[in-house]
Amino acid sequence: MTVFAMSSSHTKESKEGPAPEPQKGAPAEADPLAAARKEAAENRDRYLRAAADLENFRRRAAREKEELRLFSTSRLLEDLLPALDNLALALASARQPNAELGGLVGGMELLQQQLRAALAAHGLTEINPVGEPFDPHKHEAISHQPSPDAPAERVLNVVRTGYVLNGRLLRPASVVVSSGQPTKGEAG
Repeated sequence: MTVFAMSSSHTKESKEGPAPEPQKGAPAEADPLAAARKEAAENRDRYLRAAADLENFRRRAAREKEELRLFSTSRLLEDLLPALDNLALALASARQPNAELGGLVGGMELLQQQLRAALAAHGLTEINPVGEPFDPHKHEAISHQPSPDAPAERVLNVVRTGYVLNGRLLRPASVVVSSGQPTKGEAG
C-alpha cells in the first residue's frame, strides 16, 4: 500500500491552480538552448566585425607604407631642383662661344655649395678625415705612403669623400694613409 503525503504548499497550488507553463516568448532563462544560440550568433558577429576591421587596418597600413615609400624623397628632391636648374644654366653658359673659364668654375663652385647645403639639410654630412687617425669603420685605405710630416696610421689625403646620413655610414672615405717616416731607401 502506498501513502502520499501532501504538504501545505501543494495544497495551496491545488487551490490556485497548476503552475504556469513557460511561454514561447519567455526570457532567455526559459530556454537555455535558444539563449546559447543567440549568444553564439552575437559572438560570431563580433568576431566577423573584428576580422573585417583588422583586414581593413592591414590594407590601410600597406597603402600608407607604399605611399610613404613612393613620396618619402619628395622633400629632398624639391630641395635639389634649384641646383638642377642652375646646372642647366651653367651648361648653357658653357656652350656659348665666348664662355669664360673663370666664370664657369665660379658657377660650378656655387652649384657644389648649393648641393651640399641641400643634402646637409636632410642629414647628410661629409667625412673629411685629413690628419685624423685611420678608422676602418669610417675610412677605406686605398694605399699607404711614407710621410715625413705625419705619424704612421694617420690620414694623409682623401681621394673620395665619405658620407654619413643621420649617424649611419653611407659610404666610407677612400683615403691614403701614412706609413710613417720614410726609410733611407725610400728617401732616395
